[in-house]
This record gives sequence, C-alpha cells and structure tokens, in this order.
Amino acid sequence: MANRDGPDVGPPADSFASSFRVYEVRTDGDQLLYYGDPLVPPEQLMEHIWPRFRADGYEVRLTRRTGEYVLVAEPVDVGVDGIPWTNVILAVATVFSTLFAGTVWYGYDPIANPETLLGAWPFTVAIMGVLGVHELGHYVMSRYHGVDATLPYFLPLPTLIGTMGAVIKMKGQMPDRKALFDIGAAGPLAGLVATVVVTAVGLSLPPVDVPPGTLPFELGYPPLLVLIADLTGQQLYYPPGESIHPVVVGGWVGMFVTFLNLLPVGQLDGGHIVRAMAGDRQETVAALVPAVLFGLAGYLHYVRNVAGNAIFLWVFWGLFASAIAFAGPATPVYDESLDTPRMALGALTFLLGALCFTPVPIAYGG
Repeated sequence: MANRDGPDVGPPADSFASSFRVYEVRTDGDQLLYYGDPLVPPEQLMEHIWPRFRADGYEVRLTRRTGEYVLVAEPVDVGVDGIPWTNVILAVATVFSTLFAGTVWYGYDPIANPETLLGAWPFTVAIMGVLGVHELGHYVMSRYHGVDATLPYFLPLPTLIGTMGAVIKMKGQMPDRKALFDIGAAGPLAGLVATVVVTAVGLSLPPVDVPPGTLPFELGYPPLLVLIADLTGQQLYYPPGESIHPVVVGGWVGMFVTFLNLLPVGQLDGGHIVRAMAGDRQETVAALVPAVLFGLAGYLHYVRNVAGNAIFLWVFWGLFASAIAFAGPATPVYDESLDTPRMALGALTFLLGALCFTPVPIAYGG
C-alpha cells in the first residue's frame, strides 16, 4: 500500500486538501488513485481540483469504488503517438466500401467488371471528404481547448453510401461551456462548408447514364440542396435513364449527417451545443426529441401514407434518441453561462441544420 503522500508523480494530496481529504494513494498502471472524502459537494469538487491536476498534466474524475470516493487521475495525452493503425485500417476499408457503393450510383456492375470500382472514386472522395471535414472540425477544436480526442474513425458498412459515417472519441474533461460549444459546433459547421462545396461541384458535373431499374429509389432533397441548385442555376431532376452526378450524393450525405448530428440529445453535436447554451435545461429539450421523431413517423404513416422505410428510419432514431438521452451530454467543469456571440452562432447552426432536413430522405419504388 502506498503512503499517504503517494508516488513522486501527480499533484501531492496536500495541494487540494481543502477540497478533498486523502487517506490513501495508490497507482494502477498510469492511473493515480486518491482515496478520500470530498469536503465540498461532489458536484462542485471538479471546479476546485481540476485546475491543479491539469497543471501537472493529468485529467481527473471522481468515482466510487466499494463505497469509497476515489479521484482517478490519468496523464493527459493530446498528441498522436506513432501511427494510428486502427484509424488507418478503418479509413482504407471505408474507401473500398464507398467505392463499391458508388458503382450503384454510376450504374456500374462491379461484380461483372471489377475495374469499374475505380471509376467511382469521385463518389468516395465526396463522401469521405464531407465526413472527414466534419470530424476534423471537432478534432481541431478539441486540440485548441486542450481536450484529449482521437483522430477520426471512419465506419465502413455495405449500405447505399458505403459507410455509417465517422466519429472521434473525446476522453478529456470539458473545461467550460465555451469549450463544449466550440467542439460541438465545429463539426457541423465545418462539415456544412465542405458539403456546400461538394454539392456545388457535383451539380456542375453532367448527369450520369444509369440503366432503367438500377436506382429503384429516389432521394428526398432537403431545402439547402434545392437552394444551392437554384443559386447555381443547375437542375436536380432528370428524365429516366439519367441521374444526378454521384458527387451530389456526397453533398446529400453531408446534409443528412448534419441534421442527425444536430438532434439535441446525449453525446450528439446538438446535445453538446444545447447543453452549452441552456445548461441543465438541455435535459428537458432532449426529452422532447423522441416524441417529435415518433410523431413524425406517425404523421408520415397516417397522414401522408408514406412507404415503410421512412417510418422505420424515424422510429429507429426515436428509440436511439431515447437511449442516448439518459447518458446526457458532457458536463463542463466550469458551468458559467455562454456569451452572446456563441448563443447567436448556436441559433444559426440549428437553423442551418433545419435546412438539411427532409421528412422522406429515401423513397423506394420511385
């Protein structure tokens, strides 16, 4: 058992003795475990001790083990050590899965003609570009605020777009509402810039010839996509046998992902943004989201008589939102109110997200 002052690393116990009385210190690998009793309310403890641990290069959290309070401190790592092989492998796999999915949008048959996979590279660049820029927005802002975060993980999946998206994992504590807001909003805003560029480029490209029956579905175009088409003077609808250029689909994916990520629940970007803007009232907003999504599914089914795929989509997201609402967004160490410019930017972000919404994203049998 370690002595009361612990090992010769990390903050000494007496440096935060006024907030947390330590009676034992242990080590567990890179972790430092301070066993003791809070001398301030547990929900306020981080405000007192977090700066001291960060000054020594540690993240800290309060937990309970076998009925005892424990401060768990881990070294902060805000850099990339070596080659992130998991990220690289998933990115390469996503390149192949999106190339394969892209052949559908080009009307190719990759089984009969494997060489056609390479012809779908613009689709892959568009999809991975908008997703990657979105996640890099989070990553860059996490680094700016000193929050430990991973590089983006792309998620390959054999779907119409070849991927489930991309994510980063944030492991560090959120210092304050400003950091929470900046990190949450940076992804959607950066992704939307890439989305607008990709959409405008795709609309300028000629339509592709697709054999009849190759695309037994139609995309629902959100208002932002229609607006970009109007501003650039390009068309979105083509006669049978022709379809929009697949790069436009990359822009459509960016808008769809932006809308879903801005749902104000849990660890989604929208959950972080609303938590930063509204504080604990975010929980009330999050509780309404599943009801709205279920109501949308009911409206499409009973009023508009829409086919089942859109119904399934919104029911699934209603259930998903219900599940992640319990986890809640990240809680900042310092929970002061957000400044006015960020409040305005948050409102603008949600407005842009609303322009990315379409009630029936994909309609089969069209």
